[in-house]
Amino acid sequence: MAATTTAPAVVAGSTSADFSDLRGIKKQLLDVAERSRERGLQHSGKWASELAFALDPLPFNELPPAPELTEEDARDLDAYTLAKSYFDLKEYDRAAYFLRGCKSQKAYFLYMYSRYLSGEKKKDDETVDSLGPLEKGQVKNEVLRELRVELSKKRKARELDGFGLYLYGVVLRKLDLVKEAIDVFVEATHVLPLHWGAWLELCNLITDKEMLKFLSLPDTWIKEFFLAHIYTELQLIDEALQKYQSLIDAGFSKSTYIISQIAVAYHNIRDIDKALSIFNELRKQDPYRIENMDTFSNLLYVRSMKPELSYLAHNLCEIDKYRVETCCVIGNYYSLRSQHEKAALYFQRALKLNPRYLGAWTLMGHEYMEMKNTSAAIQAYRHAIEVNKRDYRAWYGLGQTYEILKMPFYCLYYYRRAHQLRPNDSRMLVALGECYEKLNQLVEAKKCYWRAYAVGDVEKMALVKLAKLHEQLNESEQAAQCYIKYIQDIYSCGEIVEHLEVSTAFRYLAQYYFKCKLWDEASACAQKCCAFNDNNNLNPSGLSRELAHLPLLIEPINNTPDHDKNFVKSK
Repeated sequence: MAATTTAPAVVAGSTSADFSDLRGIKKQLLDVAERSRERGLQHSGKWASELAFALDPLPFNELPPAPELTEEDARDLDAYTLAKSYFDLKEYDRAAYFLRGCKSQKAYFLYMYSRYLSGEKKKDDETVDSLGPLEKGQVKNEVLRELRVELSKKRKARELDGFGLYLYGVVLRKLDLVKEAIDVFVEATHVLPLHWGAWLELCNLITDKEMLKFLSLPDTWIKEFFLAHIYTELQLIDEALQKYQSLIDAGFSKSTYIISQIAVAYHNIRDIDKALSIFNELRKQDPYRIENMDTFSNLLYVRSMKPELSYLAHNLCEIDKYRVETCCVIGNYYSLRSQHEKAALYFQRALKLNPRYLGAWTLMGHEYMEMKNTSAAIQAYRHAIEVNKRDYRAWYGLGQTYEILKMPFYCLYYYRRAHQLRPNDSRMLVALGECYEKLNQLVEAKKCYWRAYAVGDVEKMALVKLAKLHEQLNESEQAAQCYIKYIQDIYSCGEIVEHLEVSTAFRYLAQYYFKCKLWDEASACAQKCCAFNDNNNLNPSGLSRELAHLPLLIEPINNTPDHDKNFVKSK
């Protein structure tokens, strides 16, 4: 556990973010939002605009001036203006055609970006039309290699600005040149620190805390947003929430982006009530927001809140029925109604709109699991991992699938990967323990069950499984201790639990105390056990017959040896 906390602390300690000049920050945000829109980077522009909106308005005399035009900008203005109109209409080839030969930074970026998007669009169209969303396929963006060669020459000549370096990094990432892409994105953040797109792309390539520790990033206020985001992605939720709280305290309390990220963070640690409350507040502030609503629908699904999920699905349909988030919300609604074929259909629709949308791949894998179509489920989960190797749900889903197929060694591998991503998630540890148990590695299984209990057992099953393992190994005292802890936990939290497991615990303890000649304790446990109406758990010829003699045997309890009395007190 020491390694998991030291790396972020080092990174966080190296920042020198200054939020004292919020007016200056707002000017920077408005400026980079405009520059992003000029280059067709709509998502980066939107992020900067939303963040700027959360800050107080600027006086008229402090508004940032329009970006200055260079001589090259002036020469390319006509071609740029025409091409940008085509670009906005998604006519990428047409836009690129009219930008040939342009020398200005802005026009050159739009030229290269149009070629990139044209190749991506053709690749996605071919993938969906000819192969279907579940087929593996070898369709690639044929333009990437050409773009890499041209952008590489420009970079060596130091002719790329921050936006150009960002595009070069995207091309390298698409070509699976991850190390080179990381170097370029880091350079892009130094050249143009305010461009959120470069930070976000860098975030998608960081796989662990050690990699984050050794990155040389610029000390700027936007780095705090990056760190909060990457902490959330790496499941370092406590650190992420601290960062977001510090950003709220710094003056971004009205930011819907920060509110949504906090809700996602609570969703990741399964604090469902808190996450639902924040999402409901977010909906009041921004009722037409679609981003993150698929995560909101996951929470409603887990709580079986069918009316609320139905309302959310209808509401998003009215706003935009052809958004991937809308399709995922509708898919969750049908899944909650056990209409798994319809649910899978809507997840497929989401993937036709965006083949790299992580949530849809994972959710579709779940639906195929419900339909017992294991081969399709495996394909869907593998696609999710290709999109994002940090998706613990896909690794866990693959483990479950191979568990159904009775392939425990495969199952163990995937559960281990899920556990590496979520080391403090008891569900991963319990699954690992069950897997070790099937492989007869009982010592490892016991470690997993105890660790699951130590980190906070969500499903309240780790102690029962550990007790049964001790019981199987004839370790009666350890089994009794586990059952006692289990019963104490169940009754202290006041949850409605499975009668079978509680009665199993009381049954074992009754027999254990009977063997220890602790008649009062045995009688109390037997009475508790008999209160459960579970015929399968009570054996009239076994336990009940032994306990029938208890009233006659209560007298000798005064002769119980001292070490037995102490044993009772120690429990």
